[in-house]
Amino acid sequence: MPGTLYVVATPIGNLSDITHRAIQLLRDADLIACEDTRHTRKLLQHYGITTKTVSYHEHNEQARTEELIGQLQEGKTIALVSDAGTPAISDPGYRLVHEAAEQGVTVVALPGPSALVTALVGSGLPTDEFFFAGFLPARSAARQQRLSELRSLPATLIFYEAPHRLSATLADAHKVLGERRAVVARELTKLHEEFRRGLLSELVSHYSTVEPRGEIVLLIDREEISNAARAVSPESIRTLVDRFEGEGLDHRAALKKAARELGLSRAEAYRRLVLERS
Repeated sequence: MPGTLYVVATPIGNLSDITHRAIQLLRDADLIACEDTRHTRKLLQHYGITTKTVSYHEHNEQARTEELIGQLQEGKTIALVSDAGTPAISDPGYRLVHEAAEQGVTVVALPGPSALVTALVGSGLPTDEFFFAGFLPARSAARQQRLSELRSLPATLIFYEAPHRLSATLADAHKVLGERRAVVARELTKLHEEFRRGLLSELVSHYSTVEPRGEIVLLIDREEISNAARAVSPESIRTLVDRFEGEGLDHRAALKKAARELGLSRAEAYRRLVLERS
């Protein structure tokens, strides 16, 4: 009987962010396929796991896939992990999972950490619809073309970005997408975790003089801010809501009345209020 390929999500920073099931699976597997065995070894040593490891990364993915499929067909249990988060999400893994499924090998995905989801739920931007686009092109012309393709999507846009390219990417996003709310989520779950929220123009200004460090997720709101909304400070929305609540209205009614006075949609007023209070 063929073995089983387990796709195992591992911590994106804090080593405590791993499930009991994932730890047990890593202990019980015959082999762990790692993006970087040296990196994964730190996690394994932390939990006293001694399972044999083998490298599986972008440079040996094709050859190693054939080797691992052979072992799966012999009945071995293999755990696939990346350096951080969920394998195959902007990390190696797709080729192995696809081939295993094609060969009739059972594939089991374990839920767990993902930087894009962690950033989204902590961003304060809309979560009902979102689009993850991975890394944008490194060159400005290609990057602007890709952003143009995404401009009309009615969803929060999520990207991974390298620290040294963040400033240029923000400038291109502002140029192509217009003025939108955005969030730079950095070093998630680590000691220096940071959520920097603001308008694209504000983030462009900030990162033009500051080069961040660490892993970065960039999130951009689905729509441009109206001219009326640009003229209204978040403090004025908060002040109005507080005043109307003080007059006896509940929060929902106070927000609706404040939005009406400022010429904003209720959803737009709510997003600005959340961003200011977060």
